[in-house]
Amino acid sequence: MPVTVTPKAAKQIQKALTQRGSGLGLRVAVKTSGCSGYAYALEFVDVANPEDQVFASEGVSVLVDAQSLPLVDGTELDWVREGLNEGFKFNNPNASAACGCGESFAV
Repeated sequence: MPVTVTPKAAKQIQKALTQRGSGLGLRVAVKTSGCSGYAYALEFVDVANPEDQVFASEGVSVLVDAQSLPLVDGTELDWVREGLNEGFKFNNPNASAACGCGESFAV
């Protein structure tokens, strides 16, 4: 399944790429870290790596490396505002648990 973004997330990705002045899209990766085992890593990129899978969603490109793909397969990336904070939220069907701060997850 592809990694998708909501219209609100796509708007923020496009805004960031415009501010950068260039860019292919947003790379979503997973690193071993955090209190639950894995943490998301986001990076705006200009070039796809050979191992990247590129997904088009809502007019933007989301890139995922082969190692991270099984952990984020089917994930929807949203942009949410909670109180005074706003940022990306991962709706990951593979996550069996998440830490209280939402920065890490387990599968």
